[in-house]
Parts: sequence; C-alpha cells; structure tokens
Amino acid sequence: MANFLVAGGGTAGHVNPMLATAHALTERGHSVAALGTAQGLEADLVPRAGLTLHEVPKVPLPRRPSGDLLRLPRNWAAAVGAATRAIEATAADAVIGFGGYVSTPAYRAARKAGIPIIVHEANARPGLANRLGARWTRHVAVTAPGTPLPHAVVTGLPLLPAVQDLAEALADPSAAPALRAEARAALGWAEDAPVLVITGGSLGAASLNAATVGAVARLVEHGIHVWHLTGRGKADDALRAQGDLPAATRGLYRVDEFSHDMSQVFAAASAVVCRSGAGAVAEATAMRLPAVYVPLPHGNGEQALNAMPAVEAGAAALVEDSALTPAALEQQAERLLLEAGVADSMREAAARFGIIDGAARVATMAEEAL
Repeated sequence: MANFLVAGGGTAGHVNPMLATAHALTERGHSVAALGTAQGLEADLVPRAGLTLHEVPKVPLPRRPSGDLLRLPRNWAAAVGAATRAIEATAADAVIGFGGYVSTPAYRAARKAGIPIIVHEANARPGLANRLGARWTRHVAVTAPGTPLPHAVVTGLPLLPAVQDLAEALADPSAAPALRAEARAALGWAEDAPVLVITGGSLGAASLNAATVGAVARLVEHGIHVWHLTGRGKADDALRAQGDLPAATRGLYRVDEFSHDMSQVFAAASAVVCRSGAGAVAEATAMRLPAVYVPLPHGNGEQALNAMPAVEAGAAALVEDSALTPAALEQQAERLLLEAGVADSMREAAARFGIIDGAARVATMAEEAL
C-alpha cells in the first residue's frame, strides 16, 4: 500500500473532488493526508473527513504591481518549504493536486522530491496551477473532453461518496422510481410531480432568483412544482412571491435559502436550473437530470465551457445570464417538463455522457503512477 498527499483548497470545486479521491484511495487500503491552507474550506472539511491536514501558506499570484508581488519570492519559498515538510512527514509516494493556490507549491515540492505528480483539472479551462503541474507529469485527469492539458485523460469529476451512491441508485431503473417518490413525498408532493429545482448555490444568483420570482406564478399554474434555493439571506423576494400565489397553487412553490442535504434535492428533482461550475455540471449529469445551465456572466468564461460538452451531448441547454428573463425560464421549464419525450431524451444523453465513478478512475491513475 502507498502513501498519498492530496493537495487542493480554497473552494468546494477543489476540495470536494480531493476528498472524494482520498476516500476512494483509503477504501483501497492506502494512507492519505491532505495539504491545504488554514483559511479555505479545507480547514474545516478535511478534518471532518478524518484526514490529517498539513498547512501551507497561501501564495497570492498578483496580476499587477503590488506589495504581494514584492513578497512573492519569500511567500513562494515558504509554501514550497511547507509542502516539502508535508511530503517528508507523510512519507508520500506521490502527490495528487486538484488546482488552486495549494497545488502549485505541492507540485514543485514533489518534483524536487522526485516523486510522481498526478493532476486533476475540474474545469474545461485549466487554472495556472494545473497548467504548471501538467508540464511535470504524464498523469493528467480531466473532467471534460477537450480540456487543453497535455496527456489529458477524461476521468470525470470525483464525486463525494453520498453523491456517487445516489447517482448509482438513480441509474438503477428498479430503484430510481422509489427514491424519487420518497423524496417528493417528504416535501408533501405527489410521487409523479414534475419538480424543477432552481439554485444559484449557497451564495445564490441574482438573475436566477429574479427570473424565478417573475415566472413562478405561470409555472405552478401549469402544474410544475418549483423548489427554489435562493442562497443565504436572499429569500425575501421569493417568499413574497410565494405569499402572492393563490392558495390552490402556493404549495407547489417551496422556498429555502439552501439545503443541508443536496442528495434529497437531487432525488426529488425532475430537472434543474443552475450555474455551470464544474461540480454542478458533473453532479447533474451523473444524476441524469435534464438541466438548464446559466453560466456566470463574468470571469474567464470557464462556466460556459464547462457546460458545453453536456449541451453538445444533448443532456442540457444553455441560457446566457443576460437572456434569463421570466419568459425564458418559463419556456425552458415547460420544454423540459411538459413536452413529450424531451426529458427522456436528455436523461438518455446524460446516461451516455455522464461519469459516476470519477473518484475510482483518478485513484487508479494515481496507483498506476507509482
């Protein structure tokens, strides 16, 4: 058995696939420790997962002249030193990086130590850390086809165990109907209710919330059940819209700021409208959910690129943020949920395109790198 050091942090997009891969490796009898910062999500989630967290200082990479630029050489040396000490303390046989601030010094320390590097890139447009790491290894895993990294092998996104277990259950035609019926019954809805989940993530998305508030009266009038996750502190408009609905249809619109159990949300859903971060796309596809992706309108355009393989496969539709009016949302929802054959066709496309066992695939690549 081998010792692995997994590196990633900052956001759920880096931390969740890291933890999923760590779980797959420990299930195979390997020893796994993690490298992360004291400030990112990993500081909480890694210990919760039962892993030891070795801390590395965050090294900002300034894009314009600043004090951080002057401090970069010292900060970089400190981060590589911390990563080197973690490799030594864990007797790591290999480093597996998932991008972000943490991975860059981890890749450098691994190269200095002469141990294998394995890179996983979640997004269709690679970040700086993984572009660097991929130059130092032939073991490169990517979520989406067409990701521009050398030696890239499509493994899909490693899914956390609870998400993977649900995806596997929903892929089983003998089990899926009962799971969906149970999840909808817990909401007080009929087991065959058409359920549209709309979520902008834990922080919410103003455009999705506004379009939902504007469209919900028409959606529930057509019998569509809407579960709206508004984001923390952003439910007021949705709750007012809920209160304005006629008593006969008010129960078809559920409003929550967020959910502690996204597995229940996925199980209840017939379709989903959401942003197109790599995790959202991978999870919706693995659950075989027809999806409408609304990429973030700013940044480097990676969210639109994340969505495109699923769209091209026929598993999803894409609507630009500026085009997401209430009328556009209503049109997309009715097409997915009320037009005969559309949802079935998209589910079949998701089944062909989606990858459920990404964690196992990355774990196998790591074992083969030794």
